[in-house]
Amino acid sequence: MNRLRPGTVVGSRKLVTSGRPRPGMGPSAATGGSAGQPGHDTSLARAVTELLAPANLAVAQLLLVGWHSTPGPAGLGWGLLAATFCGLLPYGIVIGGVRRRRWTDRHLRTRQQRPVPLLAGIASVVAGLAALLALDAPRQLVALVVAMLTGLAATLVVTLWWKLSVHTAAASGTVAILALTFGPALTLTIPTVALVAWARVRLGDHTPAQTVAGAALGGLVATTVFIALR
Repeated sequence: MNRLRPGTVVGSRKLVTSGRPRPGMGPSAATGGSAGQPGHDTSLARAVTELLAPANLAVAQLLLVGWHSTPGPAGLGWGLLAATFCGLLPYGIVIGGVRRRRWTDRHLRTRQQRPVPLLAGIASVVAGLAALLALDAPRQLVALVVAMLTGLAATLVVTLWWKLSVHTAAASGTVAILALTFGPALTLTIPTVALVAWARVRLGDHTPAQTVAGAALGGLVATTVFIALR
């Protein structure tokens, strides 16, 4: 009796055989691995993605700029008010949508799912901006919120056609704002933008071009708007 070789077609089905994968075959970027790098762990990339998520960066920089504009508890209070509308509420909307299964995950990996939460985030930031203006908040903090609003609007427009990296946009914008606020020494944090870009590509959530474009957009919008309004 002739032996069947792996891949031999039996009827309309292929014979499935077990064995070691061929050299060069490994988990793809789409499944969380890296093509050509079988078995590599993605825990560091996931940790970077979670720690330096856009909502975390938004809250951190708003608290810091609030404190810088009005040193002491009052400044932190201004920062917390802004952070509630610009970071906590938008993130809560995303989490709620994920729990109701409207969206697949809190990082919104599917581009088609992004417009609605982005619009909700924009509405929340507009409400926060209105509150800050009504309460006569520090000018520097208002400038930061306007920069965030502009960045969200630009990201939404791009997202309608292309999956821009919001993570690198937020990281780049944060570095720009902190350097403009606390001095050029903070430009030493620029490598964190590259780290975030690496993590997003490593997890298969973005291409290198998408992370570079996100970083460029975030840095440009943050720098231009913040300088013009602060």
